Amino acid sequence: MRIFARTHQLPPRLAAAAIMLHSGADMTGADEEQASGLHGMAAGAYPFLGSMDPVHFTRLLSRAELALGAALALPFVPSLLAGAALTGFAGGLVGLYLLTPGMRREGSLRPTQQGLSVAKDVWLLGIGLGLVLEELAKRGS
Repeated sequence: MRIFARTHQLPPRLAAAAIMLHSGADMTGADEEQASGLHGMAAGAYPFLGSMDPVHFTRLLSRAELALGAALALPFVPSLLAGAALTGFAGGLVGLYLLTPGMRREGSLRPTQQGLSVAKDVWLLGIGLGLVLEELAKRGS
């Protein structure tokens, strides 16, 4: 596994890292009302999360975003690893978009105004998949 990120991988890694670090930092100070809102939306899409305490869920989510943001920002974290983690996280966000009522227009993948902020996270999925696929392709050649 290649240890250092390739130079051309740094811009998308840093762009994604900035979003992840910002979002994770914003969540660290979430009050109970914010935590309940985040948890409610997540549990609506992923029912297994319903039994978690909303504040605990939000703390874990915040830490995960901060850790992922740091992994993306640090060039010595292998791109395959950082990309796989980003793909998994972004896949969860895209699933949230697809599974939450009111996020999409009826019978369409096009977002409603409410779903626009989550639909935009598809670019995180694209960055993650791009990192993973490039590293796997380089490994195979």
